[in-house]
Amino acid sequence: MAGGALPHSVDLIARLEAEQRKLILTRFDHDDAWRLGLLLVGLARARGAAVTIDIRHGRQQLFHYALPGTSADNDAWIRRKSRIVTRFGASSYLVGLRHRLAGRTSADETGLNPRRYAAYGGSFPLTIAGVGVVGTVTVSGLPQADDHRLVVEALQDFVADQHDGSRSLPKEATSGRAGDEGSQPRERGEQFGSSRVR
Repeated sequence: MAGGALPHSVDLIARLEAEQRKLILTRFDHDDAWRLGLLLVGLARARGAAVTIDIRHGRQQLFHYALPGTSADNDAWIRRKSRIVTRFGASSYLVGLRHRLAGRTSADETGLNPRRYAAYGGSFPLTIAGVGVVGTVTVSGLPQADDHRLVVEALQDFVADQHDGSRSLPKEATSGRAGDEGSQPRERGEQFGSSRVR
């Protein structure tokens, strides 16, 4: 294994690849972006997570919401992580882990400007069956693995709802209020694989 590779990174990469193959949408329009966004807001509020949530279809931003405790820094992280997904068609967490496993930084591996691209967890491709990647859903504010898990949990519920033929809004998407206690500012950093947030 390449020097500096994360423990169990091969197994983790395989799991992330399997997640992406499974989380396939039947459709995705403006109303779907609203439903998915509210679902993420509900999940974040229930956990007191200070995150910013962003959903894009192509170049168009369809949903953006910042919970208390976030800042403009989270918006910058969202843009950088989303660009990775748009360029590589894979989750930002998966792209970063692949580069890390090779023993290189993402900037070294791709030649991309790290001020514009960030291969850290939290952005996931929106993929429609028979069409391909049409957009991104991104979270910023937690440690990268937690950002990724929050997005995946919401997508799992959302995809299951689509495949059941229902367009109902899950209960979690309407729970909580802006300003709920527990949304506290968190330190931000750029150390790959660390517990610091982005």
